[in-house]
Amino acid sequence: MDACGCDRGFEIFDRKSAEADIERYRRQGPDRSTRILLDMLRARGVRGASLLDIGGGVGVIDHELLRDGLGHAVLVDASAPALEAARNEARRRGALDRIEFIDGDVVASRQPIDPADIVTLDRVICCYPDVRSLVSLSASRARSLYGLVLPRDRPLVRWGLRAVNLWFRFRGFGYRSFAHPNRVVDALAAEAGLRPAHEEHTFFWRIVLYDRSAAPA
Repeated sequence: MDACGCDRGFEIFDRKSAEADIERYRRQGPDRSTRILLDMLRARGVRGASLLDIGGGVGVIDHELLRDGLGHAVLVDASAPALEAARNEARRRGALDRIEFIDGDVVASRQPIDPADIVTLDRVICCYPDVRSLVSLSASRARSLYGLVLPRDRPLVRWGLRAVNLWFRFRGFGYRSFAHPNRVVDALAAEAGLRPAHEEHTFFWRIVLYDRSAAPA
């Protein structure tokens, strides 16, 4: 999973994790669920747009869309090693002048987080205990599109996350995963003026793109 800005249990998003993530991305490209979200965004057009990527880890979405002509990206993450890996990759690609890095939890950050045309949270909501604060804040920053990858509302998914949490507890880590109800996420997005415009699924993940223009007048 990508880093997400969780205070408790953040030790799993360390340098080793960041190095593994960037090496896997360089070898294999984006993970399947991320690729689906990217395709949704590309279908809407990203050239010249701005992106706010919350909990974006090593910056896979940022690197991909900057290559496609995105105007500017802001990557927010609470893992310093992940941000370092993202910065190095942007430098390697010659895109460092078009991406800004913010270190910290976006909900608790004292640094102003400006709106962007596109806001993404790729496998972030499942890391964050306070879903209402995270979704309300991030959705309010989306001028046009709001893209999420989050666990599906399925019993097997919830059981799987419980098993993952037991494993982390056994290993002595504080990290926990959360299966927040999709209807709550949809309702919070709707409160911010966004409605689902396109949705796809893998066995585990729900990939959904919300559109501000899809909201009723």
